[in-house]
Amino acid sequence: MFEKRKLMKEIKKCRKTIEEIERKRSRSQSALVQAILLQEEPNEADTEWFNKYTGEITACRNRMIELQNQLKSMK
Repeated sequence: MFEKRKLMKEIKKCRKTIEEIERKRSRSQSALVQAILLQEEPNEADTEWFNKYTGEITACRNRMIELQNQLKSMK
């Protein structure tokens, strides 16, 4: 029982982390979309931040999937 609660708590923490990172990523994403719409070269810093946050989101999602699979195997 304790292990299930621990996994559920970790999954919830991952979801919250993903939401926070997605908020941070939205600023650079907006700048990239604007540059594309204006047919301009995107700012390199915005591109780097977008890629950094996207990598963090992917890693956190993979961790969350792993935790969810562990939880399913316990049921």
